Amino acid sequence: MASKPHPPLMKKHSQTDLISRLKSRKILGVGGEDDDGEVHRSKISQMLGNEMKFAMREPIGLRVWILISAVGFTAMALMALVFPNQCYEVVFEEELSTTSISVRLYGGALLSLAIIMWNGLYTAEKIVIQWTLLSEACYFAIQFLVTSVTLIEMGILPNAAILLLLSRVLFLVVTMAYYYHLGRRPKKV
Repeated sequence: MASKPHPPLMKKHSQTDLISRLKSRKILGVGGEDDDGEVHRSKISQMLGNEMKFAMREPIGLRVWILISAVGFTAMALMALVFPNQCYEVVFEEELSTTSISVRLYGGALLSLAIIMWNGLYTAEKIVIQWTLLSEACYFAIQFLVTSVTLIEMGILPNAAILLLLSRVLFLVVTMAYYYHLGRRPKKV
């Protein structure tokens, strides 16, 4: 029994037909607008989302703020790691009586946050930037609380500490404003 050769495959003409393609896209659920008014070209982009719309609606000054934060966190981390006694003396106006390991650990934590800031500067993903800003805001809030409690326990209020506390409140407000702006849904036109 010899096998018969199969006839050549014929190209289906309905695939090239525009109406048939539109029907197929409608059945698949792509090509139309979703609830956010976004038109998806494929099921994959519909499932994963499209971050290109965010690139056009980035808040003014966001990248500059993240750059300033990254540079500031890096500079403070290096100062705390290299000159722990001087960092402590500037804020509390007294010498560090115990070992400087706690200030160096603080510098290490700051350096970790600085790495997050540098990563947030170069990403285009909205969620990464939001988490970066949230990490920064948590740091500023915690530092404000810890410094305030420490100053109350010590019973002193040096000018450098007041300046530090005010700057942390200002930085917290700016960071939360950017975080809030990124979390808002864009207005439909």
